[in-house]
Amino acid sequence: MMDDCLFCKIAAGEIPANKLYEDDDLLAFRDIAPQAPVHFLIIPKKHIKDPAHVTEADEALIGKMMRVGAQVAKENGVTDFRLVYNNGAEAGQTVFHIHMHVLGGRSLSWPPG
Repeated sequence: MMDDCLFCKIAAGEIPANKLYEDDDLLAFRDIAPQAPVHFLIIPKKHIKDPAHVTEADEALIGKMMRVGAQVAKENGVTDFRLVYNNGAEAGQTVFHIHMHVLGGRSLSWPPG
């Protein structure tokens, strides 16, 4: 855990979140500024700064994030959804703890942003 990391504090239960899923590895919670009718984040409880810092040892964890994202989307009535990872400030990353956005519940245009 990084002491100054917002998502580490949420994962540790120090800051409340609208949780949708939790296990020993991951936490899913609703985005506080949703961009779609269904918009939640999946974070690993392990601190990883961003996608560029994923190591070979993290591959199973990142795959689990995708599987859990699909599961939670389905539980929230969404079968068509978008998964988004941002890497760095120029790409829109504002919290430097890897997280996957899951967006759905409306038509999503392409390309984004």
